[in-house]
Amino acid sequence: MLVNCVAYIEGRKLADIPKEEISEYLKRPDCFVWVALKDPEPAELEEMRQEFGLHELAVEDARHGHQRPKIDEYGDSLFAVLQTLEMKGGELSSGELDIFVGPNYILSVRVRTERGFADVRSRAEREPQLLKFGAAYVFYALMDAVVDRYFPVLDALETELEAIEEQIFVRNAARSNIEGLYLLKQKLMTLKHAVDPLMEAVSKLFGGRVPMICRGMGEYFRDVFDHLQRLHASIEGIRDMQTTAIQVNLGMISLNETEVTKKLAAWAAIIAVPTLIAGIYGMNFKFMPEYEMVYGYPLTMAAMLGIDIALYAWFKKIRWL
Repeated sequence: MLVNCVAYIEGRKLADIPKEEISEYLKRPDCFVWVALKDPEPAELEEMRQEFGLHELAVEDARHGHQRPKIDEYGDSLFAVLQTLEMKGGELSSGELDIFVGPNYILSVRVRTERGFADVRSRAEREPQLLKFGAAYVFYALMDAVVDRYFPVLDALETELEAIEEQIFVRNAARSNIEGLYLLKQKLMTLKHAVDPLMEAVSKLFGGRVPMICRGMGEYFRDVFDHLQRLHASIEGIRDMQTTAIQVNLGMISLNETEVTKKLAAWAAIIAVPTLIAGIYGMNFKFMPEYEMVYGYPLTMAAMLGIDIALYAWFKKIRWL
């Protein structure tokens, strides 16, 4: 589906144009075209390939989707893949943004992503002095928007971890804690797989041999790289905290099991005393002095009760009960 097809000249919007006239506007000096697609059909991508002269390998990657974040260079053009992440009802959903960048055009293709980039277009049109950089600035603005949307996801994961940590010392919450930590780990790895490869790719846009399209925009791409570094550091910090939480939770499980074992052992010792005495009296003795004693039975019962009370008090004192 075509979202926008706009021509710009000298940093200002020229007109909304039909997609069939893209190639005509590309011939104009100081003019560039910005096209946005959402979940396009293969025929639409093929049409864009012909209008912009896109590289077949880049179009094939965009057609198949599910690509690792990357930035590939094809002659005087670039093809970038970014992962888009959104939190929906506590669940993390991922999509993809494919960006084709040329000297006088930029084509953005978003797949499985509900939230669009109308705010990026509005921001760019409010800054004509920056939009004069053409496709390179739009490329930066789109990338910056995607990366900035990672931060709310990171905050949500931190909040989720804090909620689980509060439940670690709650009795009988071990299973739910382990399940929550495992689900959190899956979400964290999804975010990590979106950030780390992109950080490596962006580092090539401002240092060393910079692609011709991106020259003059080094400080902007460095800013995106700095944001990615912050995300990377925060992700590693959460992973360390998560590992510690898992270890503490497993320790609490072992501690609870030990407490149960202690209680069982204490009650077994208490029950063993009357069982032992009753067992002795159940044996076939010919001579049993207590049989002739008037108070033999109550004394025996009192002895059993006294020993059990003493054991119970002792186990309470050492916190086995």
